[in-house]
Amino acid sequence: MSEKFQENVTVLKQQCIGKDIYDMTIQTKHIAGHAKAGQFVSLYSNDASKLLPRPISLCGIDAEAGTLRLVYRVTGEGTGTEEFSRLKAGDTIRVLGPLGNGFTVEPGKKAFLIGGGIGIPPMLELAKSIKAAGTCEFVSVMGYRDAQTFLLDEFKEQGDCYVATEDGSVGAKGNVLDAMKEYKLNADVIYACGPTPMLRALKAYAAEQGMTCYISMEERMACGIGACLACVCDSKEKDAHSNVKNKRICKEGPVFLAEEVDL
Repeated sequence: MSEKFQENVTVLKQQCIGKDIYDMTIQTKHIAGHAKAGQFVSLYSNDASKLLPRPISLCGIDAEAGTLRLVYRVTGEGTGTEEFSRLKAGDTIRVLGPLGNGFTVEPGKKAFLIGGGIGIPPMLELAKSIKAAGTCEFVSVMGYRDAQTFLLDEFKEQGDCYVATEDGSVGAKGNVLDAMKEYKLNADVIYACGPTPMLRALKAYAAEQGMTCYISMEERMACGIGACLACVCDSKEKDAHSNVKNKRICKEGPVFLAEEVDL
């Protein structure tokens, strides 16, 4: 795991890119230089009554410029994410990161990059990093509820990209597995982030196909550093920290081999 830093960072820009979806870029001193695809940062509220930070995955990392791109969903009025959505260029906010374990890409194996809902943003940084490194071939498959296909154009810039929407308004009707079947897609390994039902289905699909599957679990966290055990998931093996069969999503994850965890 990489070293983590706590910084007061400056917001460079922010815009709304869809209903309740915001796209913010922050300037960091150290965090961006140590971050990798699949990790996250914790943002602290400037409201003293909100003690716990909010975890947000990394949609973009520019180590040279020292910037991070955070694309997140506002979860309701009066929440930390609603507060963050009001930040403008020049504002500052306290951030801790990079946190968690990111994706480990298997060289030479053709990959599915699969995102669903607010699990889509972190897959964009993974696509860009794989393309830049030339690590392997990949196909992106993104699942949305409807025609609000945020970030889709950027995925298309990285390579082959297919879409599923629940209402059938764009691409295949249904979920990401429906799109994979409709377009007769194939690969050797899966990298995925999204809601638990999607990850559960992909785990089963990978087992049936004899594929390796890495999943990033998007869960509500509290401390973000593994101390509070608020974000545990069931696992096959005992955790050395708690001596029970669970893993801390913020610490051992958020990326796991699908076979390591029960969904």
